[in-house]
Amino acid sequence: MAHVDVSQEIGANQEDTWKVFSDLNSFEKWLTIHDKWYGEPPTDLTVGSTFTEQATIMGMSNKIDWVVEEFNAPSNMKISGKGLAGAQITFDLSVDPVSDTTSTASIVADFTGQMVVGAIGAAIERASDKECKASLEKLNELVS
Repeated sequence: MAHVDVSQEIGANQEDTWKVFSDLNSFEKWLTIHDKWYGEPPTDLTVGSTFTEQATIMGMSNKIDWVVEEFNAPSNMKISGKGLAGAQITFDLSVDPVSDTTSTASIVADFTGQMVVGAIGAAIERASDKECKASLEKLNELVS
């Protein structure tokens, strides 16, 4: 299993940060592992919404079928996905208010599956940590 837990202070309030953070159509602008959508992603997310994405970590692309497990605007959403080779991924995206002009965005990600063990699991964890940090930096640049 690989686990990532990263946060970044964002130079925008909770509402403005959430609008971009939770908008699937904006993923290409800030989420560094996002490659493309298969079909059109939903514009109004609710618990049970589904969508399919291609994402790449460590040069390995995977087609992931996502389902929204939790959706509590403007504070958090949790999505879980299944990919090829038994890969399972959970992303918990949250935005907490700091002030009227700043917020903190966080990504907690878990990767499991028969390929996510030992040295490979540790490498995926390091690469995912780096990608999530870079993603939150891009999010900050986008909304600040």
